[in-house]
Amino acid sequence: MRSNSLQIFCGRPVPGNKMQFLGGNRRKLRLADDQRNACYPHSLQFYLQPPSGNISLIEFENLAIDRVKLLKAVENLGVSYVKGSEQYQSKLEAELRKLKFSYRENLEDEYEPRRRDHISHFILRLAYCQSEELRRWFIQQEMDLLRFRFSILPKDKIQSFLKDSHLQFEAISDEDKTLREQDIMASSHSLGGVQLELESVYKIPFADALDLFRGRKVYLENGFAYVPLKDIVAIILNEFRTKLSKALALTARSLPAVQSDERLQPLLNHLSHSYTGQDYSTQGNVGKVSLDQIDSLSTKSFPPCMRQLHKALRENHHLRHGGRMQYGLFLKGIGLTLEQALQFWKQEFIRGKMDPDKFDKGYSYNIRHSFGKEGKRTDYTPYSCLKIILTNPPSQGDYHGCPFRHSDPELLRQKLQAYKIPPSGISQILDLVKGTHYHVACQKFFEMTHNVDDCGFSLSHPNQFFFESQRILSGGKDFKKESVQPETPQSKLSVQRSKDASSALASLNSSLEMDLEGLEELLQ
Repeated sequence: MRSNSLQIFCGRPVPGNKMQFLGGNRRKLRLADDQRNACYPHSLQFYLQPPSGNISLIEFENLAIDRVKLLKAVENLGVSYVKGSEQYQSKLEAELRKLKFSYRENLEDEYEPRRRDHISHFILRLAYCQSEELRRWFIQQEMDLLRFRFSILPKDKIQSFLKDSHLQFEAISDEDKTLREQDIMASSHSLGGVQLELESVYKIPFADALDLFRGRKVYLENGFAYVPLKDIVAIILNEFRTKLSKALALTARSLPAVQSDERLQPLLNHLSHSYTGQDYSTQGNVGKVSLDQIDSLSTKSFPPCMRQLHKALRENHHLRHGGRMQYGLFLKGIGLTLEQALQFWKQEFIRGKMDPDKFDKGYSYNIRHSFGKEGKRTDYTPYSCLKIILTNPPSQGDYHGCPFRHSDPELLRQKLQAYKIPPSGISQILDLVKGTHYHVACQKFFEMTHNVDDCGFSLSHPNQFFFESQRILSGGKDFKKESVQPETPQSKLSVQRSKDASSALASLNSSLEMDLEGLEELLQ
């Protein structure tokens, strides 16, 4: 019979069937303060060593989800704001604080946030090493996160961080700096009017500064580049990208060993495109939206994907299965009851000359099924943006999907014009679409149609669009305030997974433990 403990060995394998630490000690060590600080001396790192110790599978999953939330916030903020700007910095710091990850030096009791940061990074390596597209996304977000953390690292901590990261970059003395002042100032454009005596300068092997050399932005002498602090971040990020890229390639080769475990395999496979936001299946506002309101709400508060489906349904009196599922679950999420849904769809289909008996026999079952009243009694949840973007793309004659992802650019431009988006706004949205930032493009659409400069949230769900719209239109009051319950530690995780993932993880409990001892072979 299969054991409930997960075995992952790295470094020197431990013989035998039972999970053991090297040395045979399985208890969690209670580290003294100085030992804890030595584990994670800085708020940022290059993740050169994999974690070791015990961790419950529940914590494993929660850390992975929180890291995905963080990296998606990094992506959203990087598109919405200028990286390094005051707004960008403050909002990213708020996200790190909210998710309890490390971000600043000299804070009290930083061991746990830094431990969470360390372990969660390596978990996501397993999930995001599986394709070139996933690797590129993961590396970019981790680089942006490192850039932010380095930007707020105190100057007196930089040298020790470089040393701990195995970077042979050494700050030169004031005497050496004065000796080369004119050459450095003439070569380093980033200094501008900065007084060199106020700026640290690092002596770096020439091979590590090739990008600056190509752009003629650095002073060279005897095989070394003399790089001001303002320019060194680009070199650090390049080193980080190179190391992480190699590590992900090595992890991908070892992935079959991890995927053979049926408890981890579903989580890792679906984590990269899981929805990690609010659960909109809660029906606290059931029956508080009338059928008479839908036409009006569609033009005021529906996201473009649902507005498109509603328009097609009214014009054609029919939607194919993909459209009925996407739109039907959205309507369910904003408050339509089963009885209202049956009446709504039946009235519309009959207008299309469908016989009422045919509707009752061919379509009402599927509606009842989506409300959990037929079949396996599964109460289906509204589709998230990720699910709409990544699954079941529309074919000819379909109206479901994401207009920003699945529409021809010229057709999208025409739709935006019909929605009275100004030309400058259309250009901004199309630029975001070109960069594949579809959910951010929809968020920009929200801001323009509601006359707000900053909506104050990261859009990830059509029902979120609706409720936030109603909140603004009602003067800041939440629409049917009981409709969306706040997340609590006891609330169920809102990650949408396949049935395999759900069944595999449902049996987990906090007493199950996996060992992270020596993840070196898989994660280096």
